[in-house]
Amino acid sequence: MGRIADYGGNLATRRGEAKQEGAGVDALRVGVLAYPGSFASEVFGVPDLLTMATHVAGPDRAGYEVSVVSPRRSVTAAGGTALAVAPVREADVLVVPGFELVPGLDIGAKLAPLAPEVAAIRAHAASGNAVVSICVGAFLLAEAGLLRGRRATTAWLHADELARRCPETDVRPERLVITDGGVTTTAAFSAMYDFALELIRRQSGPGVARTTARVALVDDARSSQSPYVDTRLLPQPGNEFSRRVMRWLDQNLAARYDLAALAAAFHVSTRTLLRRFARETGQSPLAYLQSARIRRARHLLETTDRTVAGIATAVGYGDPGTFAALFARHTGHRPRDYRAAFRRADG
Repeated sequence: MGRIADYGGNLATRRGEAKQEGAGVDALRVGVLAYPGSFASEVFGVPDLLTMATHVAGPDRAGYEVSVVSPRRSVTAAGGTALAVAPVREADVLVVPGFELVPGLDIGAKLAPLAPEVAAIRAHAASGNAVVSICVGAFLLAEAGLLRGRRATTAWLHADELARRCPETDVRPERLVITDGGVTTTAAFSAMYDFALELIRRQSGPGVARTTARVALVDDARSSQSPYVDTRLLPQPGNEFSRRVMRWLDQNLAARYDLAALAAAFHVSTRTLLRRFARETGQSPLAYLQSARIRRARHLLETTDRTVAGIATAVGYGDPGTFAALFARHTGHRPRDYRAAFRRADG
């Protein structure tokens, strides 16, 4: 079978050959790798949606043969849930769920006991079949050496940590699903459904995927995890100097950006300001200001009835068109579309 990007063509060929020969079409073999501490919902989320798709598609479409596998005899998931598992077997697709991970946890210590799982992932990939990680399952793929030289994503809350641990990986924290060379990674938790719907689309057709999404109340039109990022939950970069600059920028969001005035406020040259801020945060003051303005605009769109033009002015953009383009680049949504999707009833 091989790569996810090839599912559609391969399966169409197999269906055509089977029809000519009067034979049945083999189901797509999907193995889900359960391991100690994995999230049970991520173990069963993809299989459950595939089961629904099988019912939607009907008996004349190729379905899915799903098994929960492990190199261990028994597995206890996060929260103490015991999982029934089968031995690892050959599959067209191996799905690696995420695990319980909080900021600040020693990921190396978390991964060290999972050497049998890492070996199973590596062996599966060596056979030429597809591997998929859900959420922070990407860290197991990285341990198996599968992300080196590839593009990848993971939960936005842990994307920086993945980039630090995997400097040879092009981590794209805004993406929901990335497939690169037969290796697929997804964003946090519910992105397993974005992956599953794409798999259903290629295996069973876009109509089946659309109907399955409707039946399950799953959004089949998402394109980015950027709108969900809450920077307040991210570790704050920098030390006292850059944090003071950030506070100053936060307090002057609507003011015109003036690098010389900013440097004068902190009694340094513009060159020194840029060098120190970049060294401590990895970005420029202007890049931080744009992110802070977008963060404030998101809050206003979610919680107020102010016009888009009024919000643009409130966060420092006199031209609503420029603001809308920048907002879409950061969030993947135009401001009005963002408000329609994320407006809070308690605003």
